[in-house]
Amino acid sequence: MNISNNKILITGGASGIGLGLTEKFLSENNTVIVCGRRETALNEISRLYPSVITRVCDLSKSKEREELYTWISQEHNDLNILINNAGIQNWMEVSDNHFFERAKEELAINIEAPIHLVSLFLNLKSLTTVINVTSGLAYVPLIKVPVYSATKAFMNSYTLSLRQLLKPRGIEVIALIPPALNTDLGGIGIHNSAPPVHDFINAVFKQLKEQKSDITFGFSEAMANSGPEDLRKAFNRMNGSN
Repeated sequence: MNISNNKILITGGASGIGLGLTEKFLSENNTVIVCGRRETALNEISRLYPSVITRVCDLSKSKEREELYTWISQEHNDLNILINNAGIQNWMEVSDNHFFERAKEELAINIEAPIHLVSLFLNLKSLTTVINVTSGLAYVPLIKVPVYSATKAFMNSYTLSLRQLLKPRGIEVIALIPPALNTDLGGIGIHNSAPPVHDFINAVFKQLKEQKSDITFGFSEAMANSGPEDLRKAFNRMNGSN
């Protein structure tokens, strides 16, 4: 994909990886639209970067996803890149009282939303690229985030299929596969010892310029290139198993 002169929608683009992508794409002469649930976060990004276009949208709700697409199709029908970045990560035990309710929220935002948005945005004649943000946990699950890990494995598989399905239409499909990074995903302070977001973003843009379709970094790069035995060892190491 070309990294300049695009109009891009980044879901969850006001914090974490999404914010890093927003900042970098702005610096590469792109028009960036950001959507998210928290109006305060969107107001802050507007203050920092007045050229960013923002819209409040709860991606867990089908109706709001449809309203987002309608707005884009009417006001920004030259949009050519969709980045499915928004996601939530719940640290929980299967025996927790609210496990199922929290799991449903993860499924809605991490799986239903990107699938729905892709199906909607394929109606835009200008669409050239879909980027899905998955995770290194797609290869090796962390049992403290059982549903999150499973949603990312799903998205990794879905992205591989989507790439082949959209190839005849000339639409490029890219997977961004980050490791744990120093963000508030899952809760404040959980990932303080992880690599900074800007290191991952720099790696992303280097690989985009190299026209790579699966973009990895650190742990996710190691796991993407591992065989079954190494993946089993990584799982045991991460989860304290024998």
